[in-house]
Amino acid sequence: MTPPPALHLIIPFASTAAKGSRDALAELPLQQLPRLLTRLAAQPPDSADAYTLSPPHERALARAYALSAPDGQLPWGAWQAHSLGLGQHGGPSGDAWALVTPCHWHVGTDHIAMSGVDGIGLEEAESEALCAAMAPWFVQDGVELLYAGPTQWLARGEVFRNLATASLDRVLGRNIDAWMPEGPQAAPLRRLQNEMQMLLYHHPVNDARAERGALPINSFWLSGTGALPDAVSVAGSATDHPGLRWAPALRGPALAEDWAAWAIAWQDLDSTECAALASAMDAGQPVQLTLCGERAAQSFGPARIGLAGRISGLLSRKSPPNLVGAL
Repeated sequence: MTPPPALHLIIPFASTAAKGSRDALAELPLQQLPRLLTRLAAQPPDSADAYTLSPPHERALARAYALSAPDGQLPWGAWQAHSLGLGQHGGPSGDAWALVTPCHWHVGTDHIAMSGVDGIGLEEAESEALCAAMAPWFVQDGVELLYAGPTQWLARGEVFRNLATASLDRVLGRNIDAWMPEGPQAAPLRRLQNEMQMLLYHHPVNDARAERGALPINSFWLSGTGALPDAVSVAGSATDHPGLRWAPALRGPALAEDWAAWAIAWQDLDSTECAALASAMDAGQPVQLTLCGERAAQSFGPARIGLAGRISGLLSRKSPPNLVGAL
């Protein structure tokens, strides 16, 4: 009988740098997470700072998919395009892609901030109309713009090859200046953003949105840029990575800094996803847990025997607030 696949649970935004999340974490009545941390051993952490273009949870997901790329060049656009059967992939001749997010930029007196994508209420017909209006302008810069969903489009073009861009999760709700792509390769894209602001200013979609009190769509954000390398097995369905469990429930509340909702989501994750992982571990199935914050990701796996294993065990027995809060 074929043994069941190892289970790997990845939890993005398990902690943030905000005081509100640390305070909420200290009060959380979690039950399953401490069980897991007691019985699993800490693996070498993936530590950086809160200013990497690719956040820890995206780096952890890329490792699970055996996908390697420099900071800001994890090719999620090419990954999605391949899963949809679009274009060439893999190797030097593979197409370069980007994720394109239609968004609202709030212009302040000294900075520009991006509003949360989930809260702008962009309907499918509106998104398709905006994508169609913007596509001819992208073509002038050698970029093909393709509709993929209400809040996410795809773009194909050589300008995205080896271009570092910041993850959407780094930018939402923040000043975009520190996260804009840099260098000569990014210059035409920044010009294109300026042109789209003028194009969209009086677009019929935004006129209709204004009438119902919705925020206008006045720009776009590029992320997930690059081409797929050779020998990458793209996950087109759950069967490609049957043991991988991606748990994004904390993302929305964390980006909105709604710590009450974040705490409720953590308790739900603890009683569902963490409980399922603990049950699998009790049944003798190999499991791995990866907790991700804004600076680091920490994985926990089967305990090892020996001095290194004992040291990892001591780390695993730290209280969840102290351990997770350090991420």
